[in-house]
Amino acid sequence: MEIINSGIKLDTILVGNISGKFTIPSYQRGYRWGVDEVTRLLDDIYTNEHKNYCLQPIVVKENNGEYELIDGQQRLTTLFILLQYIKKEANIPISSKYEIIYDIRDHSGEYLKDIREDIAEDNIDFFHMFQAYKTIDDWFKEREDKVVAAFDIYTFLSKYVKIIWYEIPSDSKDAIDLFTRLNIGKIPLTSAELVKAMFLTETNLDVNGKNIELKQKLHEAKQNEIATQWDIIEKELHNESLWNFLTNSGSEKYKTRIDLVLDLISEKPDNCREKYYTFFYFDSLRKKGKELSEVWREIQHTFLLLKDWYEDHDLYHKIGYLIASEYKGATLGDIFKLSKGKTKTQFKDELDALIRESVKIDGNYADLEYTKAQDRERITRLLLLFNVESVYKIDGKTQRFPFHQYKSFTSGKVVWSLEHIHAQNSEGLKTQEQWKLWLEKHMASVSAITKDKSELLKEMQDALDNPKLIRDEFNEISQKVYDVLSAKGDVSIHSIANLALLNTADNAALNNATFDVKRNEIIRMDKAGQYIPFCTKMVFLKYYTPSEKNQLHFWGIEDRIAYVENINSVLKEYLDEKIYTDDKSKNIEQQGDE
Repeated sequence: MEIINSGIKLDTILVGNISGKFTIPSYQRGYRWGVDEVTRLLDDIYTNEHKNYCLQPIVVKENNGEYELIDGQQRLTTLFILLQYIKKEANIPISSKYEIIYDIRDHSGEYLKDIREDIAEDNIDFFHMFQAYKTIDDWFKEREDKVVAAFDIYTFLSKYVKIIWYEIPSDSKDAIDLFTRLNIGKIPLTSAELVKAMFLTETNLDVNGKNIELKQKLHEAKQNEIATQWDIIEKELHNESLWNFLTNSGSEKYKTRIDLVLDLISEKPDNCREKYYTFFYFDSLRKKGKELSEVWREIQHTFLLLKDWYEDHDLYHKIGYLIASEYKGATLGDIFKLSKGKTKTQFKDELDALIRESVKIDGNYADLEYTKAQDRERITRLLLLFNVESVYKIDGKTQRFPFHQYKSFTSGKVVWSLEHIHAQNSEGLKTQEQWKLWLEKHMASVSAITKDKSELLKEMQDALDNPKLIRDEFNEISQKVYDVLSAKGDVSIHSIANLALLNTADNAALNNATFDVKRNEIIRMDKAGQYIPFCTKMVFLKYYTPSEKNQLHFWGIEDRIAYVENINSVLKEYLDEKIYTDDKSKNIEQQGDE
C-alpha cells in the first residue's frame, strides 16, 4: 500500500506512555503468540538495557475516541500481559494506561485483566493468553532475582523501549486492505515507508506564502513533489544493473530499495539488529528540530551521488569490484564514508589503495593452493578483479562488467565457484550415473584427439553399456582418458594457473572433466546466451595463448604461462609482485630482469 496522503500521524512513543482503548476488529483472529515469540521479546528488551530500542509499528485508526488496532495486536497484547505480570507477581505498584477490547470476543478483554489458570481452557483466546503469562513467569524465574529483573524490565519499558505509532486517517477505508498486507501478506512496513510518511505528515516543509491559504497550497505541492521524487528514486533503484552495482543484497533484505540510500545516511551498521534503526535516526532528526526540507535534500544528493558513481566508467568498475568482492572494509557504507570530503581524483586514489589491499597477500599467488579454503577465497577475489579489470580496459571504454549478471548467480540459486580449468582425477564422482555421464561427455574428445582410438573408445562404450559398472573399472578407464587428454608435463593442478571462475557446482561430471570437455560445454553455454565471466571465456577459447603455441584440446604449460602473464599485465598496478606458474618460469623471469 502506497503512503500517499498527509492524514497519517506518525510518532515514536515509550511503551510506558501508551494510552487509550484499542479495539481488535472482527476481521482479525485472536492472540496467538507462542513461547518463542514471547521469549524473544523479553530477551530483546532485557539485553538492550539502557539503550533506545524501537519495536515494530503499531498501526491504528481512530474511531470515536477509541483506536482500531490494524497491526500490532500480538505485540501490544504481550506487553499488556507483561505489565499485568509485573504488577501482580512482583508487587510493583503500576497501572496500565491502555486496555484492549474485542469487537466480538467480549470476555477476552476481561480475561486479560485477570489471567487465571482455572478457566484457561474455556476458549482458545484464554489458552494462548495464559500460555504467554506462564512463559513470562518461566522467563523471570530464570533470573537471579525475579523482583529486580521485573523492576529493570519496567524501567526499560518506561524510559527506553518505544513503539512506532502509525495512525491512518479516521475516514480511511483501507483498514482491511492494510491489515491484509501487513499480516496475511507478511509484508511489514519498512523504514523507508515510515520515513516517507514522516515527510508527508510534516506541517512545515520550509515553504513561504503571503497568507495561510497560499502557504497551505504550497505545502501540499511540496508534499506531492517529495512523494513523486521519492517514487522516481525507488523506481530507478529497481534497475538491476544499478542495484547490483551498489549491493550484494536482493529483495530479501530490501523490500523497498530506497532503504539502501537511507541506511547510508543513517550509517546503519551491517550487523544492526534494530529493524527500524534508520527510521529512528530520521525521527530523531525531526525531534531535534532539523528542517525536513534539508533532510530531503540530503536524501536526493546521496542518491544522485550513487548514480554518478554508476555512470562514471572508472568508479563503476572500482567500486563495483570492491562491493562484489565482499572484502572487509569495502561495503557500500565504507566506500560512502571514504568519499566524504574528497575530490573525485582523491577518491579514486583511495579506491585504488583499497583494491591493492584487497588482493595483497604474504608471498606469491603461485604458492596458493585450491585445497585450502583461505587460499581459494584469495584466488577467487583476484580472479574477480582480473575479470572486472579486463572488461574495464577494453579499448574505448565501451564495455562494462555486468555485475547484475554476475550477482544474479551469487544471490540466486547458482553460485560462482573456483574451478579447475583442467581436471586430472575423478575423485568427486561417486555414483554409477555420474561415472557414465563423465564417460559420455569425454567420448567426442577422445575420438577427436587419439589416432589409435578404437580400443579406448570400445572400453568406454562397454562401460556405458554395463548395467553394473563398478568404481575400479571406471577408475581404470577414466585414468586412460586423462592420460590421452592431458598435455605432457602438467604441473600444479591446484595453482592459480589452472583455475578460473566457472559454475559447475550442480554438475560433478563437468567439474571433474578435462579441458576439452569443459571447452565444448563453455561454447554450448555461450551459444545458449548463458553468462560466462569474460576471462573464463577467454581461457577456454585460448585467447591468451600465442597462436604458434596453440592447440585446442589441451591446457598445458604454455597455456598456463600465457594465462598468468595476462593476469600480471592486467593487474600490474595492484600486485606487489608478479605471479609465477612454477619455479622454472620464475627463474626465467628473474634472469630476464637481470
